[in-house]
Amino acid sequence: MLIEDHLLKSAKQIQSPNYSERLNEDDINLIVIHSISLPPGKYNNSYIEEFFCNKLSVNENKYFESISDLKVSSHILIKRDGKIIQFVPFNKKAWHAGESVFKGRLNCNEFSIGIELEGCEEDDFTQNQYKNLVNICLTLFKYYPEITRQNVVGHSEIAPGRKTDPGKNFNWEYLRENL
Repeated sequence: MLIEDHLLKSAKQIQSPNYSERLNEDDINLIVIHSISLPPGKYNNSYIEEFFCNKLSVNENKYFESISDLKVSSHILIKRDGKIIQFVPFNKKAWHAGESVFKGRLNCNEFSIGIELEGCEEDDFTQNQYKNLVNICLTLFKYYPEITRQNVVGHSEIAPGRKTDPGKNFNWEYLRENL
């Protein structure tokens, strides 16, 4: 995998409007892993992409009414089949972490890269997702040398009590062994 102009070349590019400038583009030192499915527990549709681009129709599912006013995004989404979609260039601030803290630093969006896995906490993630997650992380380590293996965390670690993803079924052991 290659990164050029802060874009993962092998990823499908869909630009989300939900991002802002970082205070310091050189201060990228954290990867935050998330999980998402829309509606919850449903896969293989385009709802996540629509949600990240503010195009989600509330008429499609009653659950969507509860999230219709949210403006969120991530840098990367890895679908169940392993397909990779990038919504925000890595040098920009995606809106994925919300209120958060890592090693005493607040507002993790400012210095992190958010990677969403299509899935929910009750289900296992796919081998294709893990394979691509490992490859993306290894590529990010090369391009952003401040990111280390120890700075790959779950959303639950930076927003405890508020968030629980990627969940108990996420295979941290596999990820750590392969980074």
